[in-house]
Amino acid sequence: MKKIIASIAASFFLLQLAAQDQIIGKWWTPKKDGQIEIYKSGTKYFGKLIWGKDGTKKDVNNPKEELRTRPLIGMDLFTNFTYNASDAQWIDGKIYDPQGGKTYSCKIWLTDDGKTLNARGFIGFSLLGRTEKFTRL
Repeated sequence: MKKIIASIAASFFLLQLAAQDQIIGKWWTPKKDGQIEIYKSGTKYFGKLIWGKDGTKKDVNNPKEELRTRPLIGMDLFTNFTYNASDAQWIDGKIYDPQGGKTYSCKIWLTDDGKTLNARGFIGFSLLGRTEKFTRL
């Protein structure tokens, strides 16, 4: 009986691990003018801009003047997300908008088919925010 319970617990753990890693991979930006790669570092999830139509763009709208010359390609636009199994969402992260130079609180989740990643950026609480849709490559 102990082996059966241990086996069920291990299976449940592996399913949870697989569920939380579903966002890992490459995604088109909403306008399809860039590609984001979601990756895991430790227990946190990040999203790096890996390709853009204009691969030479700089972070010109950054509020910190010293960062305005850094290239956008290679930047983490999604940072420090953790998986919340009860809601099947990645929460407590930040998203950087290079067009406006602002960073917002953010939560992300997948559609049921796993082909669309919804990212809701907000200030304060998520009711006051905007959702962008990223498509899996």
